[in-house]
Amino acid sequence: MSRYSPSLISIVEQGADLAHGELPPPLRGRVGGGGTTGEALTLRPRSADALTSWTPTPDPSPQGGGGTSRRLFLQTVTSASLATLISARQPALAQIARAPNDTDELTATSTTKVERIEVRARPIDAFDLRDKSRRQFGSLRFRSGLVLSSGFRGFGGLSALRLDPKGERFVALSDHGSWFTGRIIYSGSDMTGLADVEAAPLLGADGVALNTRGWHDSESLAFDGGTAYVGLERVNQIVRFDFGRDGFQARGQPIVVPQALRHLPNNKGIEALVFVPKGQPLAGTLIALSERGLDADRNIMGFLIGGKTPGVFSVRRTQNFDISDAALLPGGELLILERKFSWLEGVHIRIRRIALNSIVPGALIDGPVIFDADMGMEIDNLEGLDVFTTADGETVLTMISDDNFSMLQRTMLLQFTLAPE
Repeated sequence: MSRYSPSLISIVEQGADLAHGELPPPLRGRVGGGGTTGEALTLRPRSADALTSWTPTPDPSPQGGGGTSRRLFLQTVTSASLATLISARQPALAQIARAPNDTDELTATSTTKVERIEVRARPIDAFDLRDKSRRQFGSLRFRSGLVLSSGFRGFGGLSALRLDPKGERFVALSDHGSWFTGRIIYSGSDMTGLADVEAAPLLGADGVALNTRGWHDSESLAFDGGTAYVGLERVNQIVRFDFGRDGFQARGQPIVVPQALRHLPNNKGIEALVFVPKGQPLAGTLIALSERGLDADRNIMGFLIGGKTPGVFSVRRTQNFDISDAALLPGGELLILERKFSWLEGVHIRIRRIALNSIVPGALIDGPVIFDADMGMEIDNLEGLDVFTTADGETVLTMISDDNFSMLQRTMLLQFTLAPE
């Protein structure tokens, strides 16, 4: 998403900065999940033919284990849950009315079609709907939030988010195969809106938009310097883009991934990508986490790609939570964003904190829950997570939601400060 134009993220013309081991100005420094220029991944590109050779495979379901598909959540809720949702969300419904699943504006045939778009923002003054004076939620303190909407029909479905070191410029992905870039506007520590927002389709190796061939479920994003890695969930692929050099014009090249990753269940595949930079355990490794690809013990499968110790590990699955994203803390810990949905309780969100040095091939990893939220709070289908550090040394978590292009859901941008240990 990180493109640039005078007001947006200008990456193409700033690509020369990469020769000095830096990101272009809009994204310079660690971008999401550990994105400073780290040890090079030893990842072999797949043949360009792979872009046209994929055939969908049916969902084997046994690994699904009883849960409701992300695509169905809140679209098939019971009348009681729906009534609760609408009563709490009514102001947002009018803002999000637009043609669902219409992404024609971002489908290109042979070249990038860049759209400059206007995004409206409504502030969220309190996170807890039951106690609006409450600010502390586990280890996180609510800073500010926005409900985002746009007249642009392709806006929505935001499933991954990476920020620059100041928490201002961003790159995001729509799960319909689109980049979004722009800038968060602040008043003090509070977010007030977005500016300089642009959107364009992800391109394949042949310059044609990936979504024209069904490679559109772009759910995860990680940066290693100017190299972007995008996880495509339904086709179980990871595609590499030289985004720092080419911006929106970057052409994706699938990388070689473990066989177990290629055989993840349909629509339960790679949901989180984190690149580990120099100076951290697992430096030079791309960590890939599935949404709900379960191992023999019904724990969630993760993969270490590249680096010195490639392999497969598992994340302990508890209380029917599925993984939706992950990010690195500066001190070398992995934050995993999770969600679940049930007919009786609606949507739940939580974040677990896991020591990076515990992640090794064959490991079953777990960690304490530092944040959890339910439908009594200002949440939706939160799918993107990133971390930045303020000039005052505060660690800030930013989350974004995927509205599934549904009038019953919202695109939300939330920020919290992490309490020091």
